[in-house]
Amino acid sequence: MNSKLILMAMSGGVDSSVTAALLKDAGHRLIGVTMKVWDAPEEVERRHGACCSLDDAEDARRVAERLGIPHYTLNTQNEFKEKVVDYFVSEYLKGRTPNPCVLCNSEVKFDYLFKKGASFGAELVATGHYARIGEFMGRKVILRGHDDTKDQSYFLFSIKPERLDSILFPLGGYSKTQVRAMADKYALPVAQKQESQEICFIPDNDYGRFIRSLPEGKNTPSGDIVDDTGKKIGVHKGYPFYTVGQRRGLGIGHSERLYVTAIEPERNRIVVGHKDSIYGKALLARGMNWFVPPQELAGLALTARIRHQGKDAPAQVTPGENNSATVEFESPQMSITPGQAVVLYHEDALLGGGWIEKKV
Repeated sequence: MNSKLILMAMSGGVDSSVTAALLKDAGHRLIGVTMKVWDAPEEVERRHGACCSLDDAEDARRVAERLGIPHYTLNTQNEFKEKVVDYFVSEYLKGRTPNPCVLCNSEVKFDYLFKKGASFGAELVATGHYARIGEFMGRKVILRGHDDTKDQSYFLFSIKPERLDSILFPLGGYSKTQVRAMADKYALPVAQKQESQEICFIPDNDYGRFIRSLPEGKNTPSGDIVDDTGKKIGVHKGYPFYTVGQRRGLGIGHSERLYVTAIEPERNRIVVGHKDSIYGKALLARGMNWFVPPQELAGLALTARIRHQGKDAPAQVTPGENNSATVEFESPQMSITPGQAVVLYHEDALLGGGWIEKKV
């Protein structure tokens, strides 16, 4: 076996710890790194189990000690705030619903890991994501993880294609149950550790509280809630605290269920309608990242996913100008939400993805 020097991203959780154990067992040389991205208040960390906490860094250090590999904690809080948190807040203030996990993976985690890996002389970067790297139509692509319930390929669509030769996802072929069993087998000190929250900087999931705690979110005035004819039927508490498709918490007394169909920051109003109003057959996406050039996708049976926990739906894709694309579905999709990601697949192969601009 050709032993390689690998920079191993260690979050202090079960997945990255087992990844490190597998690579060490395979004879590779590892350097473990933990990125400190956010300082949550201590009482919030304790109550909600925030990831990327001081406890997580200590857990990662203990695992590295158990495996006999060096470990470093890296402070990436400035990069994380600039590229993820500030983006998250600005998107909500524009009436959009962001997905910070995608940006964190591409703009912070992998960018920073490759920079640090180069300084250490590492040949590869490894993480504990449930995804795989393979080939499709002669090109390197990301493949779904074998465990459908844990597949994280959706979050990885924006990784630069040229980096796939230098990334390892060793857990892509395993289920979470198998990973837990391996954690016990390797006697890792985090074997029974529970899952962390997805949004590390809002572990209580109260987005409104978080945005209001920041200077730019303090003064978010109330405004009108209108129906699809423009008639006022209620008052909202600030448009950044709503999302397309939302039904609960609207504070509207009505004979039928109403859903948010549009958010209009320039008019400081929320538009609501009946359930059929939140369906759409097509969307415009920008900032597309292609693993296979779009002109080579003609004739392929494609599916698209518009949220991490959503289901794939058959679709056709037409590339546009300025790195945009129009995605048209065979059947209407619920809650096409500006700010979220649309990710394109052919069977298990992730072919590209981008950011939803609007329903068309």
